[in-house]
Amino acid sequence: MFCVLLVSYALMAADRYLFPILALDIRRDFGFSLANTGLLSTIFTLGLGLGGLPTAYLLARFSRKAVLLTGIAIFSAGTALTAIVSGFWGMLLCLAATGIGMSMLATSMFALAASYFSRHRAAAIGSVNFCFGIGVFVGPVLASVLLGVYQSWRAPMLVFGGLGYLMIAVILLTVRSWFSETPAESHVRSDGGGAATLLNRNTVILTALSAVGGLVLYGFTGMYATFLRGSLHYSPKAAATVTGLYGLGALVSIAGGALGDRFSPRLVLSTAFFCLSIVGYLCFHGSGALARQAILTFAYGAIGSGTMYVNLAGYHVKAVRGSLASRGSGMFVTSFYGSAAVSGYLMGAITSHAGWPMAEAIQISLLSLLAAALALALRPSEMSL
Repeated sequence: MFCVLLVSYALMAADRYLFPILALDIRRDFGFSLANTGLLSTIFTLGLGLGGLPTAYLLARFSRKAVLLTGIAIFSAGTALTAIVSGFWGMLLCLAATGIGMSMLATSMFALAASYFSRHRAAAIGSVNFCFGIGVFVGPVLASVLLGVYQSWRAPMLVFGGLGYLMIAVILLTVRSWFSETPAESHVRSDGGGAATLLNRNTVILTALSAVGGLVLYGFTGMYATFLRGSLHYSPKAAATVTGLYGLGALVSIAGGALGDRFSPRLVLSTAFFCLSIVGYLCFHGSGALARQAILTFAYGAIGSGTMYVNLAGYHVKAVRGSLASRGSGMFVTSFYGSAAVSGYLMGAITSHAGWPMAEAIQISLLSLLAAALALALRPSEMSL
């Protein structure tokens, strides 16, 4: 049953990365500016951010299964409608709506994984992000194939929208409530510690780190394919192959989560952010050879998605008592994706004025270094066991 839900999460991840691969074709079709194209590439994260805490509220009153199924229905409908609407604002609205659905699925999955696998919460969340990596790898490749076959960017949108509703039917038939509605880990004997409220030192710092993480990670993923195609002149297939390796990097999420369960959050997060600053710099500076970009993109995915993202999500849950797991998860989703919503626009705006290398240096490398320093202020002793 967990595997079925993980497949739905992989589909969501693939759905996220359709637009960045198709962005250049959509821009040519509608004449959007680079900044507006960047905004469209990451606007779904606004829905993700806005939906995090409200989803935690819904999870306290309705079943996880009902909430995540509603989420899949919303983001699948938004994806399909993106191919039908015309104009910037209609497309913006549909893409933002997909984020709300994704938020409902992501928050539900994080809360479920942390509750059912309470002794290994970060690793369990890592398994969720492992399937995110699969989706990120498969999504761009399948999108480029459909684009080549149908010669229309609308075809991948319609296909992925339909797959979402197929997934809903599978979940309804296979996932039982005794699994999806596992009681909060407050009922698990080994649980202890953690703050009794979201207003505590660790959660405040983690919220700030998540906001920076959203700008760093989605500034990269939202605009990297455009950089490869527009600046390095990669073909759609080559750009999809390279960006797909970000997803392969995310496959280290289970190991990355295990690091978070074993070592201090200070060490894990500060090291991850520091490494991101270096790898991000190298991605946008250098020869641009395909093999080089592929290796660097894989490394960025392993560090950013497979380690930093997974452990930010896990530490948000660990920072509070077990009974607040859904709220901790919701706070992570809101803070991370709230900032990610403007990351593509910011990256595109800086690029328009100062070029790709300067945009990366400011939004990815510099912010990562600041986050690495801030992570040292966490207090591991105040987190739950």
